[in-house]
Amino acid sequence: MQKTKKSIAKRFKLTASGKLMRRSPNSGHLLRFKSTKSKRRNGQDKRVDEGFEKTLKSAMPFA
Repeated sequence: MQKTKKSIAKRFKLTASGKLMRRSPNSGHLLRFKSTKSKRRNGQDKRVDEGFEKTLKSAMPFA
């Protein structure tokens, strides 16, 4: 039986249409030096590149 890689399952989520979403980096600290625009963009989840999707989905067989 294939197990779920928990480190991957915690960092990515699968949408209803089958796309993988990820969090944006650079949104944790030193926020006063970043522009309002970059902070706003970092608050939104981004799609994982299609080249990585197959590998990540195989690590989450039950998602």
